[in-house]
Amino acid sequence: MSDITFKKRLTVEQVEEGTDLAPKFQENGLIPVVTTDYESGELLMHGYMNEEALKKTIELGEAVYYSRSRETLWHKGATSGLVQTVKEMRIDDDQDCVWLRVEVQGNGASCHVGYRSCFYRSVPTGENFEEKEGELNFEEDEKVFDPKEVYGDAPNPTKL
Repeated sequence: MSDITFKKRLTVEQVEEGTDLAPKFQENGLIPVVTTDYESGELLMHGYMNEEALKKTIELGEAVYYSRSRETLWHKGATSGLVQTVKEMRIDDDQDCVWLRVEVQGNGASCHVGYRSCFYRSVPTGENFEEKEGELNFEEDEKVFDPKEVYGDAPNPTKL
């Protein structure tokens, strides 16, 4: 493990206006992470990190998340080759959410389903919701890769 240490949260001023990295993890030990493409700004995914994943991400310069479904660290791209190289990491005002701006290796996909973004469907709103009977709309026309070819028989991380 690295020698990275986070500062104790002492004052609101320190957390909001200071230069100390003092992340606030939720009761379950996790902090939410939004990940966007460095060049385009496209939202690629949302995930979580525990303290170890955050430290490893800082240390490696590559995205490491905590998989809630697998209950383990998840070095994004370790299996698929779609490593997310961190070009910039930000933390929000009260330091309870992380934003990663990444460059995705390989074919640029970030979604285990095979799409570029995990946000490949849109939800109709307002009157459109009733007109479409709540049906989701696909915003990406085709998958970037075939998950079966990339992951083989590995269990799907989506839990019902």
